Amino acid sequence: MTNYITATILGIIEGLTEFLPVSSTGHLIISGHLLGFTGPKADVFEVVIQLGAILAVVVLYWPTFKGLLRPDPQKSFTGLRGIYLLILTSIPASVLGLLVHKQIKAYLFTPHTVAWALAVGAMAIIVVEKISTKKVYVSLDEMSPRLALGIGCFQCLALWPGFSRSAATILGGMLLGADRKLAAEYSFIAAVPIMIAATGFDLLSSWSLFQMNDLLVLGVGFLFAFLSAWAAVKVFIQLVQKISLRPFAYYRLAIAPLILYFWS
Repeated sequence: MTNYITATILGIIEGLTEFLPVSSTGHLIISGHLLGFTGPKADVFEVVIQLGAILAVVVLYWPTFKGLLRPDPQKSFTGLRGIYLLILTSIPASVLGLLVHKQIKAYLFTPHTVAWALAVGAMAIIVVEKISTKKVYVSLDEMSPRLALGIGCFQCLALWPGFSRSAATILGGMLLGADRKLAAEYSFIAAVPIMIAATGFDLLSSWSLFQMNDLLVLGVGFLFAFLSAWAAVKVFIQLVQKISLRPFAYYRLAIAPLILYFWS
């Protein structure tokens, strides 16, 4: 198992990139190879630290998640309706992911496919930012079933490793008329159910790889993923209100060749 320094570095990288439209998969590929941490255990370690990043979103948006359990009559994205919208968003990628999980693991985790996903996602960001559309939705309470399901369909693009779940959902939301800030916030919130399902599935099938002495190292990675994700989400929400997503696109284009170099 990797040591505490490696766990700290990977946890920070995971937290910083999981909810930004830059692909945490691509960054963990590069950093894992630079640190000499690859293989089955590395894959499961990445799953565990994702849970730390998820927890950061739950903490930051706790009033929203609490509202799903304790409905507020003055809000629309609350109670059963809010849960219904999140289910609509989660269904497409969940169903497709279950159907093609083995094929994705077997054929899409290659340097060429991940690098292409980074590049294609970058071009998608540039195109969507260039398209001028009327913003119909500006707050969570204005979310509609059509918008939630539409974002869920776009989220299927994230099954292509390297495309970025955050990029897929934010771009989908923007194309369907959501304000950039709303698209980003809903991307964070909608990530929680589908990422818990995906990480839970991977952990159940791979937990036997770990021993008791690995748990502390897993905890270190989890903690730093939580802290860095908390900071990244707060800063990102402030940025998207002031700048476009184009800088993230250019950054993706810059790291795509690095994937080919370090994972070839």
